[in-house]
Amino acid sequence: QVQLVESGGGLVQAGDSLRLSCAASGRTFTRPIMGWFRQASGKEREFVAAIHWTGGSSYYADSVKGRFTISRDSAKNTVYLQMNSLKPEDTAVYYCAATRQWWVVTPGDYDDWGQGTQVTVSS
Repeated sequence: QVQLVESGGGLVQAGDSLRLSCAASGRTFTRPIMGWFRQASGKEREFVAAIHWTGGSSYYADSVKGRFTISRDSAKNTVYLQMNSLKPEDTAVYYCAATRQWWVVTPGDYDDWGQGTQVTVSS
């Protein structure tokens, strides 16, 4: 099992930037892929981005491609989500998750989850 703790959420204005962090602990070697999801009020949880601990390969949802960047610091067991040019529609609770599967975007394919951090973008 992997424990995940997100941080870095907050209230920003449209066009601003924000960086989220996800600290991982436990049997992280069993979950080589880390992902970010988000869930807006009244909507389903949706995939944002994922990264492989080894090598750093990543993929993104079309809605954030070119604005968000996922990265990792293996020495710190921490994954980041740099969010630029934020829009009001990016408002959501952002979750960090871990999986053994590459190229998956469904929440059910992820095994471990953090508690989430709120991101609110005002217009």
